[in-house]
Amino acid sequence: MRMAELSAESGVPVATVKYYLREGLLPPGERTSPNQARYSAAHVQRLRLIKALTDVGGLPLASVGAVLAAIDGDETPHRTMGLVQQELAGPAPEVSAEAAQWASGLLEDLMRRNGWKRYPAENRTVANLVAALATAKELGQEKLTDRLEEYLELALRVAELDIEVVDGLTSVDRIIEAGVIATVLGDRIFAGLRHLAQEKVSRQALGGRPPG
Repeated sequence: MRMAELSAESGVPVATVKYYLREGLLPPGERTSPNQARYSAAHVQRLRLIKALTDVGGLPLASVGAVLAAIDGDETPHRTMGLVQQELAGPAPEVSAEAAQWASGLLEDLMRRNGWKRYPAENRTVANLVAALATAKELGQEKLTDRLEEYLELALRVAELDIEVVDGLTSVDRIIEAGVIATVLGDRIFAGLRHLAQEKVSRQALGGRPPG
C-alpha cells in the first residue's frame, strides 16, 4: 500500500507517519522509486501500537522509542516487559526521607514474607510504590497500607490474567508485542473497572449517609 493508504488504514495522518519514519519509530517501506515506497500490514500494526502507547498509555515518544527498540531487539520477552514497566512508571515524586524509609521497610517486609526477590531502589516501579505508601502514611491513611497483603494477592491474580494474553503465541515478536499491549492497556482497563466498582460500592455503603 502507498503512504496515503497506510495513513487511511492506520488512522495516523500522513505528516505524522513521515515524522515516525524520520525518527525511526516506523521502519522504512519497500522502495519502488526514488520518491515512492510500498508499505505492508506490519506497518499498519506498528502505527496502531504507537497510537496505543501514546494515546492510551500516555507514553512520551522518547519512551515509545525505547519500548519499540526493545521489541525489535534481542531481549527476552521478560526483560522487554521490564523495560515497558519502567517507562510507564516514570520518575517517582519526592517524599520525606522519614516516610520513604518507613515505606521501604514495609515493602521489603511484604516481599520477604511472600518469597519475592528484593528489588533495587532505583527501580522506578519500586520507587513509585514507595512514594505512594509514604504519601499514604503522611496523610494519616495507614488503613490503606494495612491491606497490602490483600492488594498483593489481587495484583498476582491480575498479573496471571495478563500473562494468559500471550499464552499460546509462538513468535517472540508477537509475545513481546502482546505483552506490551497487555501491560499498557491492561493498566487502563483495570483502573477503569476499579473506578466503576468503587462508585458502585460507595453508593451502596455511603450513599445513604448524611453530609458531614
